[in-house]
Amino acid sequence: MNITRRIALGAFALLATPAAALAQDVTLNVLYNLPGFTKFHQPLADEFMKQNPDVKINFLAPAAGYNEGQQQVLRSAVTGELPDVYFSGYNLTGELVHTLAPRNQITDLGPFIEAEGGQAFLDANFTPNMVALGNVDGTQYGLPVNASSPIMFINADLVRSVGADPENMPTTFPELIELAKKIHEADPKVAGMAYDIAGWADDWLWQAMITQQGGTLVDEATGKVGFDNETGLNALRLIRQMTAEAGAPTMDWDQARQQFGAGLTGFMFTTPAHVQTIEGLVGDRFPLMTTTFPLQDKENGGVPTGGNSAVMLTQDTAKQQAAWNYIKWITGPEAQNVIVRITGYLPTNIRATGEDFLAPYYAEHPNVATAAKQMDRSLPWAGYPGGDSVRIWRTQRDIIGTVMRGEVSPEDGLAQIVDATNGLMN
Repeated sequence: MNITRRIALGAFALLATPAAALAQDVTLNVLYNLPGFTKFHQPLADEFMKQNPDVKINFLAPAAGYNEGQQQVLRSAVTGELPDVYFSGYNLTGELVHTLAPRNQITDLGPFIEAEGGQAFLDANFTPNMVALGNVDGTQYGLPVNASSPIMFINADLVRSVGADPENMPTTFPELIELAKKIHEADPKVAGMAYDIAGWADDWLWQAMITQQGGTLVDEATGKVGFDNETGLNALRLIRQMTAEAGAPTMDWDQARQQFGAGLTGFMFTTPAHVQTIEGLVGDRFPLMTTTFPLQDKENGGVPTGGNSAVMLTQDTAKQQAAWNYIKWITGPEAQNVIVRITGYLPTNIRATGEDFLAPYYAEHPNVATAAKQMDRSLPWAGYPGGDSVRIWRTQRDIIGTVMRGEVSPEDGLAQIVDATNGLMN
């Protein structure tokens, strides 16, 4: 069924306040990041306006990325030209709140949530981990819209060639590296695995290596690096093993994806948003499978969640109810059903996985369904105090690259990362 038509046929259960209840026509200025997201934002806005004819969604030109959007909003805060609704990157929402809240330029969603039933509303629609993605210092400023956590892509033929079962992959990195080592030793032209952390544009894959062990990015008590311990050292040792023993290449994610598609990598880790692209690269060259990200600490471990939450910036009471209805809509099951089908991301609303929405799609596309299995292990994508997270990652990435290539030992690499990161947080 056509996706847009599917929206039109939806129940729209979350649109609790009818348009007729709004006192006047309202125009909401909305800013989102990443121009490619227009492919779902526009049809969803069109459907929302059809259901709410007194509300107009006016999209501002989308920012090139989350960092660019953040800077645009912070500049607009000074000029008083903030958008009414903004889709804030999870790892930047804390910085956004700490800047705007003291100036009364961002809205606490708590009263709106209470009007919907409070905790019962949240429990009916989101896992606690998902809700936490929009919570800053105990206040719910956003609700999750897009969510992405790294998953494993598997060349089933290569895994089977060394006697392993691609449907039951090891669930820890030491075991996975052993498997990758066998694949690489069987054919030195083939990389046993790929973990292209040294070419990643942000610290998503690095954070994943810390949080899957149950570690943290920053020590809340000291405000210093939280992985200046065995967790950080183990992460770097594993990353070095990937290259030294399993033949993992040091290349950017696009090159790694191409190599995997060519059948030259046993398994790799990347975003579920790449599922459709990778399926196209693989074609019928080999059976492609996906599975969840490994956890060393099954009890406390998790994976950092990329994506964004919808936050309300307008302080105009005439606009706030309309803005809440729009936020409720785009985080609801009907909208999430559409977003997931277009992007491959995991759904942020638990009702979206039901039979009326994504269940039939997942049955037909099991590689996409993997992302939804990580809803309960989704952790906030943390940032660093001081608002210099981008510069910090670029520094960390260069050091991690030297460890991967064997130019620096994991021990020395960790010391360099800790010193550099603590220095940049000051």
